[in-house]
Amino acid sequence: MVDTLRLKGAIVQNGKTQEEVARNLQMSPKTFYLKMKKRIFDSNEMEKMIDYLKIDDPVSIFFAKEVTFNED
Repeated sequence: MVDTLRLKGAIVQNGKTQEEVARNLQMSPKTFYLKMKKRIFDSNEMEKMIDYLKIDDPVSIFFAKEVTFNED
């Protein structure tokens, strides 16, 4: 399960927006938001985000056993 709070942190840390990440993944922002809400991305999407956002520890974000929940 994806830890979306950590993913959002990585997006902000890299000076990107969720819309920019969605475009990089070649999907609409709406699709990206839905995937964030469901906390599920496929392996190709994860790999692209790891590269695009220069994520050093992808396991803590994309394979989190415990997820920090946000009320969004």
